[in-house]
Amino acid sequence: MKRNSLADLRRQYDCGPVKFSGHNEALYERHLAFDQVVPTSEASVRNKFEAVALSLRDVLSQRWIKTEHTYRQRNAKRVYYLSMEYLMGRALSNNFINLRLEPLVADLVKARHRLNPLEIMEQEPDAGLGNGGLGRLAACFLDSMATLGIPGMGYGLRYEYGIFKQAIRDGWQNEQPDHWLARPDPWEVARPDEAVKVRINCSFAIKGGALCVVQDRPSVLIGVPFDRPVVGYGGKTINTLRLWAARAPETFDFAQFSSGDFVGALAETLTAETLTRVLYPDDSTLAGKGLRFLQEYFLVACSLADLVRRFREAGNGWPALADKAAIQLNDTHPALAVPELMRILLDEAELGWHDAWTLTRRTLAYTNHTLLPEALETWPVEWFERLLPRHLEIIYEINRLFLADIRLGFPGDEGRVERVSLIGEGPQRHVRMVNLAIVGTHSTNGVAALHTELIKRRLAPDLAEIFPERFNNKTNGVTQRRFLLAANPPLARAVTDAIGEGWVTEPARFAELKPLADDPAFRDTVRAAKREAKTRLVDWLTRDGGPSVDPDTVFDVQIKRIHEYKRQLMNALHIVVLYRRLLANPKLDVPPRTFFFAGKAAPGYRFAKLVIKFINNLADVIDSDPAMKGRLKVVFIPDYRVSVAERLIPASDVSEQISTAGYEASGTSNMKFMMNGALTMGTRDGANIEIAETVGEENLFLFGLTAEQVAGGASWYSPQWHYDNEPETRDALDLIAADRFSRRELGLFTPILAALLHDGDCYRHLADLTDYGLAHRRLGELYADPAAWTRKAVLNIASSGRFSSDRTIAEYAKEIWQVEPCPVDKEGVH
Repeated sequence: MKRNSLADLRRQYDCGPVKFSGHNEALYERHLAFDQVVPTSEASVRNKFEAVALSLRDVLSQRWIKTEHTYRQRNAKRVYYLSMEYLMGRALSNNFINLRLEPLVADLVKARHRLNPLEIMEQEPDAGLGNGGLGRLAACFLDSMATLGIPGMGYGLRYEYGIFKQAIRDGWQNEQPDHWLARPDPWEVARPDEAVKVRINCSFAIKGGALCVVQDRPSVLIGVPFDRPVVGYGGKTINTLRLWAARAPETFDFAQFSSGDFVGALAETLTAETLTRVLYPDDSTLAGKGLRFLQEYFLVACSLADLVRRFREAGNGWPALADKAAIQLNDTHPALAVPELMRILLDEAELGWHDAWTLTRRTLAYTNHTLLPEALETWPVEWFERLLPRHLEIIYEINRLFLADIRLGFPGDEGRVERVSLIGEGPQRHVRMVNLAIVGTHSTNGVAALHTELIKRRLAPDLAEIFPERFNNKTNGVTQRRFLLAANPPLARAVTDAIGEGWVTEPARFAELKPLADDPAFRDTVRAAKREAKTRLVDWLTRDGGPSVDPDTVFDVQIKRIHEYKRQLMNALHIVVLYRRLLANPKLDVPPRTFFFAGKAAPGYRFAKLVIKFINNLADVIDSDPAMKGRLKVVFIPDYRVSVAERLIPASDVSEQISTAGYEASGTSNMKFMMNGALTMGTRDGANIEIAETVGEENLFLFGLTAEQVAGGASWYSPQWHYDNEPETRDALDLIAADRFSRRELGLFTPILAALLHDGDCYRHLADLTDYGLAHRRLGELYADPAAWTRKAVLNIASSGRFSSDRTIAEYAKEIWQVEPCPVDKEGVH
């Protein structure tokens, strides 16, 4: 495929006064002068970044306007994606690539300013809008919607602070504020004229120096939208991510302020601005949970008000709502959309109950992302009574009518009635958000085949029996544009040289690589690309003051949120086993390995933070042992984020996907790794199963219990048996008990030993440890044969097209949303 010339791009974008071909430098200088107000000779690197980003925004703005104009003109059915998280990553490099404007970068680099692209791009913080796979998936979905030309809009919250910056001090996680908006964000556009009002049934005041709730005194919050462009590949469609910031009405008690009670007069302002201050407040406290509840309602209320405005301004009547809007709930966080949309249709549209309920269910769809009991949201009825009494009335009525139908269909089965009820009874009555989301929508999907089956068998078997037609699977996917084309240029070039550029927008084309797995020349090219990616990672670590790492070792990587079910601890236990083997036999013939860990633990999750400490202490002990030099190394990379993933994933040889079977909904890092030629070390969990089906089990390393075996052994599993009967397991645990990894902190890791041996080992670390070790032996034997290893790596890349988010979104569009692409007009806006 021939790349567009700058002149072609000029015509494609119809950018008016924006000039290409020789004028890029003037464009950049104009932004330095008129936006940064600095002479070019004195511009800081940050000034340069903002000027480059604004220059790029100039290029895309006209097409962004055209996209919205086309949707309005055609009254297209739109997808509205509601998510509490979006891990977008850095926008500058991604937008350059998706707009195919690499020549503009070259112009600026060659100009007299001698810009350093890497230095410029490093100035952009990762947008602090998420903390894990849920948010990264949402970002991939927005990218795919725009690339496929699907009229879509993301809705989220504009958190002023991200989850937190993670520093490691003496091996412990230390949380620091992530003020990613401390400097102006050149991508966002404030839309104060489209602000919405959100009414709640309480207000706030300062009493005794503390902020408290004043019940039955209604107040108003203002949601101010900030828009960010979502550029589809080729720039033909530019959709919008709209983020809501909370503000108070521009009033306060002037008399109270004048009397000297400054804080009291501004209580409402302080409360409103706190609402979107921080991503996911610590929900280990009652106050933190309450703030999160209010955040979720604020997102839903602002987003539904906005999309209803768009729907009505297009001249649509209320009966057409489900034909013009598809609202996807990304997990239960936005499940309050069910009563909120009912409130709008009942109280504002003045529809009857039957019509309102039919429209609500037809318009809303729900994606479930977890089976973990602690992650299944429930909210106290008391909170609804205080803040959202009208919504509670609606939920009660939905439940009354629903349970009446259940009693008719299943007479005498009061156990079923209790299980499916939207209200959980007990000492504190609560609203079950999963049940509300399933009952109030027309579609409930899981995100991997196994996960969807577990939803139907374990999470909601009664509801799956009642509404079998609503349950479906949509296996997750990732965008190959960010995680291969942008993140791994050497491998992307190799793929393009072999099969052309079609894979960038047609992921099924990856399959054309399969015959090349047996081509020695292509294997050499892939191996060289991997070596280059590893060298880039090593250089980055060294440049940032990190550890020195040998790129000729096996790079074995586990990058995930730190949680017991993801089993970073089992990985670390296996490293202890390897350490003991090498101590016992220094001449052991195994490939040298570097184990990388990265991920954050929730601030209140003490055990996860102890695991981080254990990994770092383990790293220190191994580093200080001369016998391990060149044989074994452990590296914990702090402050894991998208930009770190974009460096680690291309450099990885091994992808650790070792969650306890039945606990990981899907995983998406497994897909990013395979796309970049890493081999999966994994359990039969989440999407690992489908990856194995697609590439062949012989091309990855599967081990461990199945989900059925984990569940079936719950009543009889004994971790002590593994200690008594497996010498390497016993020796590893004894080494921890002897404080080998905590010599200056005696007994520090006793809670880890207790969790494994005395508290049931809930996540089956010891049950899978030996089989995990055997899988690693097979891995080491294969790595000794570079041709055989690279052959499997190529087959993984060739099989990765199935796990593109383009495929996932196409399935959502056809099977859930019933929405068609809407090509954007090429003519100018009139």
